[in-house]
Amino acid sequence: MPAKIAVIGSINMDLVSTTDRFPNKGETILGTDFKNIPGGKGANQAVAAAKLGADVTMIGCVGDDPFGPPLIENLKANGVNTDNVEPVTDVPTGIAAITVADQDNTIIVIPGANHHVTPEVVQSHEEVIKESDLILLQFEIPMESVKQAVELAAKHGTKVVLNPAPAQSVDLDLLEKVDFLTPNEHELEILLDTDEKKEFYQLNREKFFITQGEKGVLYYDGEKEILVPSYKVDVVDTTGAGDTFNGGFSVAIAEGKSLKEACYDGNIVGAISVSKFGAQTGMPTKDEVANFLAKRG
Repeated sequence: MPAKIAVIGSINMDLVSTTDRFPNKGETILGTDFKNIPGGKGANQAVAAAKLGADVTMIGCVGDDPFGPPLIENLKANGVNTDNVEPVTDVPTGIAAITVADQDNTIIVIPGANHHVTPEVVQSHEEVIKESDLILLQFEIPMESVKQAVELAAKHGTKVVLNPAPAQSVDLDLLEKVDFLTPNEHELEILLDTDEKKEFYQLNREKFFITQGEKGVLYYDGEKEILVPSYKVDVVDTTGAGDTFNGGFSVAIAEGKSLKEACYDGNIVGAISVSKFGAQTGMPTKDEVANFLAKRG
Protein backbone atom coordinates (compact mmCIF):
# COMPACT_ATOMS: atom_id res chain seq x y z
CA MET A 1 0.00 0.00 0.00
CA PRO A 2 1.41 3.43 -0.91
CA ALA A 3 1.80 5.99 1.85
CA LYS A 4 -1.25 8.26 2.28
CA ILE A 5 -0.34 11.95 2.41
CA ALA A 6 -2.64 14.97 2.63
CA VAL A 7 -1.12 18.26 1.48
CA ILE A 8 -2.92 21.33 2.78
CA GLY A 9 -1.68 24.46 1.09
CA SER A 10 -1.42 26.81 -1.84
CA ILE A 11 -2.21 26.29 -5.52
CA ASN A 12 -0.73 28.93 -7.83
CA MET A 13 0.01 29.64 -11.43
CA ASP A 14 3.68 30.55 -11.77
CA LEU A 15 4.28 33.34 -14.27
CA VAL A 16 7.93 32.70 -15.11
CA SER A 17 10.16 35.22 -16.87
CA THR A 18 13.67 34.18 -17.86
CA THR A 19 16.41 36.71 -18.43
CA ASP A 20 20.21 36.91 -18.50
CA ARG A 21 20.45 38.93 -15.30
CA PHE A 22 18.21 40.47 -12.65
CA PRO A 23 17.25 44.10 -13.35
CA ASN A 24 18.41 46.81 -11.00
CA LYS A 25 15.83 48.96 -9.20
CA GLY A 26 14.04 51.15 -11.73
CA GLU A 27 15.65 49.38 -14.68
CA THR A 28 13.90 47.75 -17.64
CA ILE A 29 15.68 44.90 -19.43
CA LEU A 30 14.71 42.42 -22.11
CA GLY A 31 13.92 38.85 -21.11
CA THR A 32 14.51 35.70 -23.12
CA ASP A 33 11.42 33.59 -22.36
CA PHE A 34 8.04 33.52 -20.57
CA LYS A 35 5.92 30.58 -19.44
CA ASN A 36 2.81 29.90 -17.34
CA ILE A 37 3.74 26.96 -15.12
CA PRO A 38 1.57 25.32 -12.40
CA GLY A 39 2.98 26.03 -8.94
CA GLY A 40 2.28 27.04 -5.35
CA LYS A 41 4.15 25.44 -2.48
CA GLY A 42 1.23 23.19 -1.58
CA ALA A 43 0.61 21.98 -5.13
CA ASN A 44 4.34 21.61 -5.78
CA GLN A 45 4.84 19.42 -2.73
CA ALA A 46 1.75 17.38 -3.58
CA VAL A 47 3.04 16.71 -7.10
CA ALA A 48 6.52 15.87 -5.78
CA ALA A 49 5.08 13.27 -3.40
CA ALA A 50 2.66 11.84 -5.98
CA LYS A 51 5.40 11.40 -8.58
CA LEU A 52 7.27 9.29 -6.05
CA GLY A 53 4.32 6.92 -5.74
CA ALA A 54 2.49 8.22 -2.66
CA ASP A 55 -1.32 8.34 -2.46
CA VAL A 56 -1.65 12.14 -2.27
CA THR A 57 -4.76 14.23 -1.59
CA MET A 58 -4.62 18.00 -2.13
CA ILE A 59 -6.68 20.28 0.09
CA GLY A 60 -6.81 23.86 -1.18
CA CYS A 61 -8.65 26.50 -3.21
CA VAL A 62 -8.49 28.00 -6.69
CA GLY A 63 -10.35 31.00 -8.11
CA ASP A 64 -13.00 31.21 -10.81
CA ASP A 65 -10.61 32.76 -13.35
CA PRO A 66 -8.97 31.01 -16.34
CA PHE A 67 -6.09 29.71 -14.17
CA GLY A 68 -8.26 27.54 -11.89
CA PRO A 69 -9.38 24.67 -14.17
CA PRO A 70 -5.97 23.97 -15.75
CA LEU A 71 -4.34 23.90 -12.32
CA ILE A 72 -6.82 21.27 -11.13
CA GLU A 73 -6.32 19.26 -14.32
CA ASN A 74 -2.56 19.46 -13.89
CA LEU A 75 -2.78 18.06 -10.37
CA LYS A 76 -4.91 15.19 -11.64
CA ALA A 77 -2.48 14.52 -14.48
CA ASN A 78 0.31 14.18 -11.92
CA GLY A 79 -1.61 11.65 -9.86
CA VAL A 80 -2.94 13.95 -7.13
CA ASN A 81 -6.48 13.47 -5.80
CA THR A 82 -8.29 16.82 -6.27
CA ASP A 83 -11.67 15.89 -4.77
CA ASN A 84 -10.89 18.29 -1.90
CA VAL A 85 -9.81 21.28 -4.02
CA GLU A 86 -12.54 23.90 -3.80
CA PRO A 87 -13.17 26.59 -6.46
CA VAL A 88 -13.96 30.01 -4.95
CA THR A 89 -16.21 32.46 -6.83
CA ASP A 90 -15.28 36.10 -7.43
CA VAL A 91 -11.69 35.50 -6.31
CA PRO A 92 -8.57 35.18 -8.48
CA THR A 93 -6.41 32.09 -8.35
CA GLY A 94 -3.11 32.61 -6.55
CA ILE A 95 -0.13 33.51 -8.73
CA ALA A 96 3.63 33.72 -8.30
CA ALA A 97 5.62 36.13 -10.45
CA ILE A 98 9.02 34.48 -10.86
CA THR A 99 12.15 35.83 -12.49
CA VAL A 100 14.89 33.32 -13.33
CA ALA A 101 18.45 34.56 -13.94
CA ASP A 102 22.04 33.77 -12.94
CA GLN A 103 21.07 30.21 -11.90
CA ASP A 104 18.78 31.67 -9.22
CA ASN A 105 15.31 33.18 -8.89
CA THR A 106 13.21 35.90 -7.26
CA ILE A 107 9.53 35.34 -6.46
CA ILE A 108 6.52 37.55 -5.61
CA VAL A 109 3.43 35.63 -4.47
CA ILE A 110 -0.14 36.98 -4.71
CA PRO A 111 -2.24 34.62 -2.52
CA GLY A 112 -5.70 35.10 -4.10
CA ALA A 113 -7.89 32.05 -3.45
CA ASN A 114 -5.28 30.53 -1.15
CA HIS A 115 -6.44 32.91 1.58
CA HIS A 116 -9.83 31.19 1.36
CA VAL A 117 -8.36 27.98 2.76
CA THR A 118 -9.88 28.97 6.09
CA PRO A 119 -9.91 27.01 9.38
CA GLU A 120 -13.51 26.08 8.52
CA VAL A 121 -12.39 24.62 5.19
CA VAL A 122 -9.65 22.64 6.94
CA GLN A 123 -12.14 21.41 9.55
CA SER A 124 -14.46 20.16 6.80
CA HIS A 125 -11.69 17.80 5.67
CA GLU A 126 -11.06 16.25 9.09
CA GLU A 127 -11.76 12.74 7.76
CA VAL A 128 -9.02 13.08 5.13
CA ILE A 129 -6.53 14.17 7.81
CA LYS A 130 -7.60 11.31 10.07
CA GLU A 131 -7.09 8.71 7.32
CA SER A 132 -3.69 10.02 6.24
CA ASP A 133 -0.32 8.73 7.41
CA LEU A 134 1.06 12.26 7.26
CA ILE A 135 0.00 15.82 6.47
CA LEU A 136 2.31 18.30 4.80
CA LEU A 137 1.90 22.04 5.43
CA GLN A 138 3.44 25.38 4.41
CA PHE A 139 2.75 29.07 5.12
CA GLU A 140 1.01 30.16 1.90
CA ILE A 141 -2.42 29.71 3.51
CA PRO A 142 -3.68 31.58 6.62
CA MET A 143 -1.78 30.77 9.82
CA GLU A 144 -5.02 29.98 11.64
CA SER A 145 -5.68 27.29 9.05
CA VAL A 146 -2.24 25.80 9.57
CA LYS A 147 -2.94 25.70 13.31
CA GLN A 148 -6.30 24.03 12.70
CA ALA A 149 -4.69 21.36 10.55
CA VAL A 150 -2.04 20.67 13.19
CA GLU A 151 -4.71 20.41 15.90
CA LEU A 152 -6.70 17.89 13.85
CA ALA A 153 -3.58 15.87 13.07
CA ALA A 154 -2.66 15.77 16.76
CA LYS A 155 -6.20 14.66 17.60
CA HIS A 156 -5.97 11.69 15.23
CA GLY A 157 -2.30 10.80 15.65
CA THR A 158 -1.37 11.83 12.12
CA LYS A 159 2.25 12.91 11.61
CA VAL A 160 2.91 16.51 10.53
CA VAL A 161 5.69 17.87 8.35
CA LEU A 162 5.72 21.68 8.38
CA ASN A 163 7.77 23.54 5.80
CA PRO A 164 7.80 27.03 7.42
CA ALA A 165 7.90 29.06 4.21
CA PRO A 166 7.47 31.87 3.38
CA ALA A 167 9.16 32.53 6.71
CA GLN A 168 7.21 34.15 9.53
CA SER A 169 7.00 34.13 13.30
CA VAL A 170 4.78 31.44 14.83
CA ASP A 171 3.40 30.54 18.25
CA LEU A 172 5.49 28.20 20.35
CA ASP A 173 2.41 25.98 20.72
CA LEU A 174 2.51 25.25 16.99
CA LEU A 175 6.16 24.22 17.08
CA GLU A 176 5.43 21.90 19.98
CA LYS A 177 2.70 20.02 18.11
CA VAL A 178 4.52 19.58 14.79
CA ASP A 179 6.56 16.38 14.32
CA PHE A 180 9.04 17.59 11.69
CA LEU A 181 10.08 21.13 10.70
CA THR A 182 12.03 21.74 7.48
CA PRO A 183 13.28 25.36 7.48
CA ASN A 184 16.26 26.69 5.61
CA GLU A 185 18.78 28.69 7.62
CA HIS A 186 16.99 32.01 7.01
CA GLU A 187 13.60 30.58 7.95
CA LEU A 188 15.02 29.01 11.12
CA GLU A 189 16.28 32.40 12.28
CA ILE A 190 12.81 33.91 11.86
CA LEU A 191 11.14 30.95 13.62
CA LEU A 192 13.44 31.30 16.65
CA ASP A 193 12.67 34.97 17.27
CA THR A 194 12.33 34.76 21.07
CA ASP A 195 14.47 33.34 23.86
CA GLU A 196 11.67 30.90 24.67
CA LYS A 197 11.68 29.51 21.13
CA LYS A 198 15.47 29.31 21.07
CA GLU A 199 15.31 27.27 24.27
CA PHE A 200 12.65 25.04 22.68
CA TYR A 201 14.98 24.50 19.73
CA GLN A 202 17.83 23.43 21.96
CA LEU A 203 15.57 20.95 23.77
CA ASN A 204 13.85 19.63 20.63
CA ARG A 205 16.52 19.76 17.95
CA GLU A 206 15.50 16.35 16.62
CA LYS A 207 12.37 18.00 15.16
CA PHE A 208 14.36 20.32 12.91
CA PHE A 209 15.74 19.43 9.49
CA ILE A 210 17.61 22.49 8.25
CA THR A 211 18.01 22.60 4.48
CA GLN A 212 21.23 24.21 3.27
CA GLY A 213 20.88 24.15 -0.49
CA GLU A 214 23.77 22.49 -2.29
CA LYS A 215 25.42 21.63 1.04
CA GLY A 216 22.61 19.27 2.07
CA VAL A 217 20.46 18.93 5.20
CA LEU A 218 21.48 19.30 8.84
CA TYR A 219 19.67 17.36 11.56
CA TYR A 220 20.25 16.12 15.12
CA ASP A 221 20.13 12.39 15.84
CA GLY A 222 19.82 12.75 19.63
CA GLU A 223 23.58 12.76 20.18
CA LYS A 224 25.17 14.89 17.48
CA GLU A 225 24.45 17.04 14.44
CA ILE A 226 24.61 15.22 11.11
CA LEU A 227 24.98 16.88 7.73
CA VAL A 228 23.46 14.70 5.02
CA PRO A 229 25.20 15.90 1.86
CA SER A 230 23.42 16.83 -1.33
CA TYR A 231 24.29 15.61 -4.82
CA LYS A 232 26.32 17.61 -7.34
CA VAL A 233 24.43 18.35 -10.55
CA ASP A 234 24.48 20.94 -13.30
CA VAL A 235 22.00 23.57 -12.12
CA VAL A 236 19.37 24.75 -14.63
CA ASP A 237 16.60 26.18 -12.40
CA THR A 238 16.33 26.19 -8.60
CA THR A 239 12.59 27.01 -8.57
CA GLY A 240 10.74 24.44 -6.47
CA ALA A 241 13.85 22.68 -5.18
CA GLY A 242 12.77 23.09 -1.56
CA ASP A 243 9.27 21.88 -2.37
CA THR A 244 10.71 18.83 -4.09
CA PHE A 245 12.85 18.07 -1.03
CA ASN A 246 9.78 18.32 1.22
CA GLY A 247 7.82 15.97 -1.01
CA GLY A 248 10.59 13.38 -1.02
CA PHE A 249 11.28 13.77 2.69
CA SER A 250 7.58 13.40 3.55
CA VAL A 251 7.10 10.28 1.43
CA ALA A 252 10.07 8.65 3.13
CA ILE A 253 8.75 9.52 6.61
CA ALA A 254 5.26 8.27 5.72
CA GLU A 255 6.80 5.03 4.46
CA GLY A 256 8.52 4.52 7.80
CA LYS A 257 12.10 5.15 6.67
CA SER A 258 14.75 6.43 9.08
CA LEU A 259 15.41 10.15 9.46
CA LYS A 260 18.75 9.83 7.66
CA GLU A 261 17.11 7.95 4.78
CA ALA A 262 14.40 10.61 4.58
CA CYS A 263 17.06 13.31 4.29
CA TYR A 264 18.88 11.37 1.58
CA ASP A 265 15.62 10.84 -0.33
CA GLY A 266 14.78 14.53 -0.10
CA ASN A 267 18.26 15.49 -1.27
CA ILE A 268 18.16 13.14 -4.23
CA VAL A 269 14.86 14.43 -5.63
CA GLY A 270 15.85 18.03 -4.89
CA ALA A 271 19.10 17.62 -6.81
CA ILE A 272 17.37 16.05 -9.80
CA SER A 273 14.77 18.84 -9.84
CA VAL A 274 17.30 21.67 -10.17
CA SER A 275 18.84 20.00 -13.22
CA LYS A 276 15.61 20.67 -15.16
CA PHE A 277 13.48 23.76 -15.85
CA GLY A 278 10.35 24.48 -13.84
CA ALA A 279 9.12 23.47 -10.41
CA GLN A 280 6.68 20.60 -11.00
CA THR A 281 8.08 19.70 -14.42
CA GLY A 282 11.50 19.17 -12.86
CA MET A 283 10.26 16.83 -10.13
CA PRO A 284 11.39 13.23 -10.68
CA THR A 285 9.43 9.99 -10.70
CA LYS A 286 10.55 6.89 -8.80
CA ASP A 287 12.05 5.52 -12.03
CA GLU A 288 14.01 8.73 -12.63
CA VAL A 289 15.39 8.53 -9.09
CA ALA A 290 16.44 4.91 -9.66
CA ASN A 291 18.16 5.83 -12.93
CA PHE A 292 19.91 8.78 -11.28
CA LEU A 293 21.29 6.58 -8.51
CA ALA A 294 22.28 3.84 -10.95
CA LYS A 295 24.37 6.29 -12.97
CA ARG A 296 26.04 7.49 -9.78
CA GLY A 297 27.00 3.95 -8.89
